[in-house]
Amino acid sequence: MTTSRTFTDAITLEKAEAEHFDLAFTAVTQPCPWPKAYGGDLVAAAAAAAMRSVTDGKTLHSMHSYFLRPADIGASVRYEVEVLRDGRGYSTRQVRGYQNGKPLYVCLANFAAGEPGGSFQAETGALPGPDEVPSTADFLAGRSGGTMTEESQAYWSAGRSFDMRHVPGPVYLDVEGDEVPHQAVWIKPFDPLRPVDGLTAAQRDLAALAYVCDYTILEPVLRVLDLPWAQPGLVTASLDHAMWFHRAGPVDDWLLYVQEAVAADEGRGLGYGRFFTRDGLHLATVAQEGMIRAS
Repeated sequence: MTTSRTFTDAITLEKAEAEHFDLAFTAVTQPCPWPKAYGGDLVAAAAAAAMRSVTDGKTLHSMHSYFLRPADIGASVRYEVEVLRDGRGYSTRQVRGYQNGKPLYVCLANFAAGEPGGSFQAETGALPGPDEVPSTADFLAGRSGGTMTEESQAYWSAGRSFDMRHVPGPVYLDVEGDEVPHQAVWIKPFDPLRPVDGLTAAQRDLAALAYVCDYTILEPVLRVLDLPWAQPGLVTASLDHAMWFHRAGPVDDWLLYVQEAVAADEGRGLGYGRFFTRDGLHLATVAQEGMIRAS
């Protein structure tokens, strides 16, 4: 199987005839070496569909999602958009994803016109820069173990569209570093983000954050539970997801994704994360609960 490094394929939408709501688009899920499609694929495509339905200049500022069923890999998903409200300051959309005739994803997306007000943002602590941390490809070179195959190693190293560099270390084969409930990941696209039909560059960048956020958000939970991705019998799945977009900023350069585990029990874990630019601008915040099943 050939993996793709081009996340923009995931948010390249084709218009379709609406069956349930006001507008409809289709998008194809991206290759990955797992039994189900990557959850961020659905979030990003839904964000793109919602943004294409708002034509008065408002900006996406939050999404709240539920993952109902797994999606097939390399297959079309139909995203239906319902216009719930168009107000002067805010607009709201509901997006549902369908595959094989069944709903598999649903979200509410809110848009804001923006207005003058005070400003505040969180700050990051002192962490090693991306040039001081090995890439996933460098880290995994020559390593093996657990359930990692050549296919999954290639995907982790170069198949996810983004270079990812962990602080204090990744959790692919073993938990590198202390088993603490927090970590950070430096993230940068392998290639410059190309234009996407129907989206402005700013909207594409928001979709990029929505896409990449899901890859590692549960890792602080795995870290504190001493569960690497290659642990035999480990099964994870996204359950629900919330994301807030605070301000615009460059996405083509390195971003710092600061993460922490909030809770883990009853086969579920909650992760929390914040995206910062390299110079400390806080772009977005994420919270996600996932199923974590370790047999």
